[in-house]
Amino acid sequence: MSQFIISLHCGPDSHDSLQCMNRFVQAALKQNHTIKCIFLYQNAVQHASQHIQLASDELPLNSIWHNLAEQDISLKLCVTAAEKRGINTTDTGIFTVAGLAEFAMETCKADKWVQFK
Repeated sequence: MSQFIISLHCGPDSHDSLQCMNRFVQAALKQNHTIKCIFLYQNAVQHASQHIQLASDELPLNSIWHNLAEQDISLKLCVTAAEKRGINTTDTGIFTVAGLAEFAMETCKADKWVQFK
């Protein structure tokens, strides 16, 4: 089976991309593939913000991310992109801060890299 690296590039307001990514991940896991990590880049780092307040009828972002973490998928965010957007990189909850070099090394070890924008 294949090992995948996933990168998400869009912020919390782009529900379609997050839902597509989540469906892809669930389908890949169901077929016994491995998701090595999900890397949040560009505006996607805003998913790690501890200050997101959504209405009850909005897509439940936190539950999607917690479900992915419970499936032993490493959730990483780009430290540079996070700092540029004012994200507190010392308080990222279930997300781990990483650099592009670490992401590049992980990508080299994986079979496939899939981007969601």
